[in-house]
Amino acid sequence: MMYEAFYGFNQKPFSLTPDPHFLYWSEGHRTVIESILYGIHRRDGFMVVTGDIGTGKTTLCRALMERLNPEVKTAIIFNSFVTEAGLLSSILEDFGSPVKGRSKKERIDALNRFLVDLLSRGENAVVIIDEAQNLSVPVLEQIRMLSNLETEKEKMLQIVLLGQLELDKKLRSPKLKQLSQRIAIRCRLLSLSREETKAYIDQRLSVAGDQPHVTFSKTALDKVYKYSRGIPRLINLICDRALLAGFVDQTGHIDKALIRKGRRSLMGIERETTFSRFLPWPKHLAPWTVSALFFLFLFCAGMIRLGQSDTLFRSMIQGIGSRIQNVRMEVVAADHPDVYSRR
Repeated sequence: MMYEAFYGFNQKPFSLTPDPHFLYWSEGHRTVIESILYGIHRRDGFMVVTGDIGTGKTTLCRALMERLNPEVKTAIIFNSFVTEAGLLSSILEDFGSPVKGRSKKERIDALNRFLVDLLSRGENAVVIIDEAQNLSVPVLEQIRMLSNLETEKEKMLQIVLLGQLELDKKLRSPKLKQLSQRIAIRCRLLSLSREETKAYIDQRLSVAGDQPHVTFSKTALDKVYKYSRGIPRLINLICDRALLAGFVDQTGHIDKALIRKGRRSLMGIERETTFSRFLPWPKHLAPWTVSALFFLFLFCAGMIRLGQSDTLFRSMIQGIGSRIQNVRMEVVAADHPDVYSRR
């Protein structure tokens, strides 16, 4: 335990582990999970959930598992780099059905018998595949074929695909047109708003400890939202490093300075030097260029002070001084465009 005891936490509040107990039910997450539960209840067949990296798809998957009724049997596939035969074997094993036969037909027949038996007992079967954007086209076609396991009235197998945004693009490709047409529900997980980011942080702090000794200032929350863009995984990373920085400083109040420090630590950026804070350089100008100009200016100024100047040195100094002034104006214009736009 690094800082948990200092802040009064029972567990780490911003762990990257997809723990459903820490799931923050934003409006978007609630809409997605209710849509999927509705589709499973109605035996709609195919359902797809997409979202950007770090938006909480895997955590949502685990929360979905906890909300399913006991009569719903599930098979979860986390390794999406599978072959067609490997997919069938994984599904059967996760359902607890022995893998009999080595051919594709024998495995599909075994899965069909298992599903018929479940249906006769009034039970349902769901296959959930995480990171589905990694599935190859042949495997996705195999999944489409599994949707043919049905009775005259209903699907015997529900399939939920969770993946990054490129999954939706892949499913809309001409090669997978038949599969795309069978998708009954499509959902997308969005990043959190500014208000939801604050609620997300508060919720995780309260779950981690009954009465944690830590507060985040308004400006700190603004910085977290700015740096993370409302993506839960990035929020976790930034807040975890900020808490560590607060622990080092022995403070329970997290301000924007600690958020910046945590972000620099996360990105492997050292503290800025005094000179760089005094005269930062624009991104397109290398730091050594500004430093070289500065020291050359000092050298020439020293030459003049010693009385060894002439017209050439004076021209050099004027040119260097003009260049440094231009650099300074470029920096100000880059950092404060609104100042120049009003002129």
